[in-house]
Formats: sequence, C-alpha cells, structure tokens
Amino acid sequence: MEKDRFHRILEDIDRINAEDPHLEKKGDTEVPKELLYGQRMSTMLLEFEPQASEVLRIAVRAQHIKRWSVPRESYPMDRKGYLLWRTDLKKFHGQLTGELMAKNRYPEEDIKRVDDLINKRRLKTDPEAQCLEDVVCLVFLKYYFDDFIAKHKDEEEKIVEIVRKTWSKMSKKGHEAAMLMEHSGKALKLIGKALVD
Repeated sequence: MEKDRFHRILEDIDRINAEDPHLEKKGDTEVPKELLYGQRMSTMLLEFEPQASEVLRIAVRAQHIKRWSVPRESYPMDRKGYLLWRTDLKKFHGQLTGELMAKNRYPEEDIKRVDDLINKRRLKTDPEAQCLEDVVCLVFLKYYFDDFIAKHKDEEEKIVEIVRKTWSKMSKKGHEAAMLMEHSGKALKLIGKALVD
C-alpha cells in the first residue's frame, strides 16, 4: 500500500537530516545530530500534545531541517549576528519544508501554515506556535541542558539567565511538563535559581 503524504514528508525530512555530518551519541551508536533532534521533537510533541494537528507535527519535525548548512560562524560573532543567523535559519527551514510539502502535494494554505509555525509568527496568540515553542524548550531541558551546563560550567549567571528566558517563552502547561521531568541535581539547582531570582 502506498504511504500517505504525511509519512512521505516525514521520511523526506529525515532523509535530509540523515545527511548531517555532525554525529551525536544515542546509547552505543552515533546518529546524525539533526535526525536525532527531529525525532526527539516529534516524540516530545506526541507526549505533550497527543492531538497535535498534521501541520504542527510537520513543523515540529522540520524545526532544524538541514541546520548544519547555515553555520553560526558564517555570521558576525556578536549579538546582532546571532539574531540575524536565527532569523535566517527560520526562513531557510520554512522554505525548504515548504518545497518538500509542495512535492508531496500539500495545499498552499498548509504550506503557509507550517512556514508560520516554523518562523514562530504570532507566538503568544497562536496556540500551535506556542505549543511548538513549548516542545522546543522541553526537548532542550530533557536532552541538551546537562551538556550545556557542563560546557558553560564557569558561567552560572549566563545559564540562569538562559533558563529564565526559556521559561518566559513557555506556557503554563509547558511549565508543568518541565517540572514533571527528571532533572539532574545541578539542573534542578539552576532552574530553581532562575525561577526564584
């Protein structure tokens, strides 16, 4: 039986992300970094919002599609350069995902919707954009926060500020999900400090 277009586009996104030359450990094996990230995003979405729409599920899976091809070092290494890089990345991810959706015969309105979600337009007024942001934050806290802490072990105030900013982007439901997660002692201490200060 032919696969439906939703499963085909997930395969297309994964096929591109499997080309990531950067590898990350998953158990005893090494996996392309963005392939693993996309799959973690999808898993988290279905835990957090099991009734998520098809367009939201596509946007979540494609959040970092082919991210390695736009390296941070190709922009000025200051705050302005960082913000420009992030903005250009979102446009790139949205455009590439739109091309894949068009190939899989999604209507223009769905393509535009996914582009809006990936670019996080109307974040505080669009429940699906907010859900995507919650999932981004939850995936960071679950899978990447401890490594981030280790990398910046001498910059506690910077980490606390990042947690505070992350928290401010999340909904109440996102906060509740974050607090139900298992965290390392160091992570819990920093989260507590961010929320109290």
